[in-house]
Amino acid sequence: MMEGSGVVCLPSNQKHMVCVEYPGLVRNVENMLQTLGGENSVSRVYADPTRRLELYFRPKDPYCHPLCANRFPTTTMILRVRKKVRRKKPDDMETSEPSPEGSIDMDIIGIVGTVYKFQGMSDFQYLAFSRGSDGNVSSLYNKILLRKPEKEEYFHQDIVYHIPPPIFSRLDNPVDYYYRPNVSHRDGFQLPTVSSENLIGLSRARRPHNAIFVNFEDAELPTKPHQAAEKAWRKLCTNALDSKAEEEMKRLFEIRPIWSRSAIKANISLHPDKLKMLLPFVAYYMLTGPWRSLWVRFGYDPRKSPDAKIYQVLDFRIRCGMKSGYATNDMPVKAKRSTYNYSLPITIKKPAPQVVSMQEYTQGLGTSGSSPSKKTPVNKYKLKESVYVFQEETLPPYRQMFYQLCDLQVDSLREIIHKNDGMESQCTERDGWCIPKTNDQLRDAMSLMIKQIIRAKRPALFSNPSTSADSKEQHSSESAEEEDEEEEEFHPSEGSENEMETELLDYV
Repeated sequence: MMEGSGVVCLPSNQKHMVCVEYPGLVRNVENMLQTLGGENSVSRVYADPTRRLELYFRPKDPYCHPLCANRFPTTTMILRVRKKVRRKKPDDMETSEPSPEGSIDMDIIGIVGTVYKFQGMSDFQYLAFSRGSDGNVSSLYNKILLRKPEKEEYFHQDIVYHIPPPIFSRLDNPVDYYYRPNVSHRDGFQLPTVSSENLIGLSRARRPHNAIFVNFEDAELPTKPHQAAEKAWRKLCTNALDSKAEEEMKRLFEIRPIWSRSAIKANISLHPDKLKMLLPFVAYYMLTGPWRSLWVRFGYDPRKSPDAKIYQVLDFRIRCGMKSGYATNDMPVKAKRSTYNYSLPITIKKPAPQVVSMQEYTQGLGTSGSSPSKKTPVNKYKLKESVYVFQEETLPPYRQMFYQLCDLQVDSLREIIHKNDGMESQCTERDGWCIPKTNDQLRDAMSLMIKQIIRAKRPALFSNPSTSADSKEQHSSESAEEEDEEEEEFHPSEGSENEMETELLDYV
């Protein structure tokens, strides 16, 4: 051992502690803990490594925007240092001799393995107040905060509007923002005139996929594709596999005149870039009405045929909250992307872009002597059936789904759909050929089924006796079987959770 060095031996029963670098002078520990939400709140944050510690400088103000701390690992100790000093006697006060230095004792109180550091900037704060004509400021908290049961007159009083922003800054650390350069167009390009057709804006030209968009109120429907769409597909169709995919696509639209893109992807294995070119060649796209976000065969008008009722779309979203019995984070189905579940730049991990080789894109242009160990692209781009079919004992793959009524494979749901068979008299933009509020009944029934599945998967969420009152209304079902979790080589786009929005961005 070198001179001046030492070794500290820690007992095994030493306390493990958490450090919070508080951005302020602490004079009252209880008040400090209240700004952090209390000991229970700090414990919950510590138990979840993905959460950040929030500090509210005004803990009693519901409009206070917090300051967030990041979690870091550390290897430190908390020491208690005591210095014993010999007090001078009154007789020694007159002497000028220095008093002897006292001894220093150190005790290890605990070991710190985690530290929370407030490294970000505090965001703007929106206070509830109003300023009178004389310049005086008056508080609005007693008028906008309901502290006790009030009579009806309380809710009809005239007060100044106080509307805080729905969301604050997503980042609390300064980052370098790289502005993109001006868009450079081809020679001769002219900006289009401003109209309702410019869905995104004027920053770029329209994508050359030549899809035909139709609204529910349009009088005439297309019977054939654009010449440019046919020309683009003929130019891209270069091998036997592409011709086979075209035949399969036409066969699907002969069997069923209306399809969603997810359903097509589950029945045909075709490169996504080629699918974008093939769809405008065989069908047109509905923007509004009961068949919105669906592809319809050219020449087929679902507004004139009651048989098209089963092809209507149902926008279904998994419910959560106190009424459903489980919170958003407790759902087995995770969201693709959420505005409120984000991480700071130090934790963002973007997936690397997938490299598409020429062999994958041409699909079959390779020589016959290619290695047999490589996987053939027969079903490479095919999605699972669950992306468009709803079954009673399986959970949807995403929290928001666009189902067609014919793909709801549950007898009780089909009874709701076919209640007015043979009595359809009018096709409306909201309900199509169905009875009014049919979609609401379907959503309620599907939500009950999903709640039963989640109850079977996570019974601890429904341990509260009050949530068992509606058990008689539940559809009886066994525990849902886990879906096959085999990893696929091709993954669908991780874009917007709204599939209609994602599809529109491909064609405009």
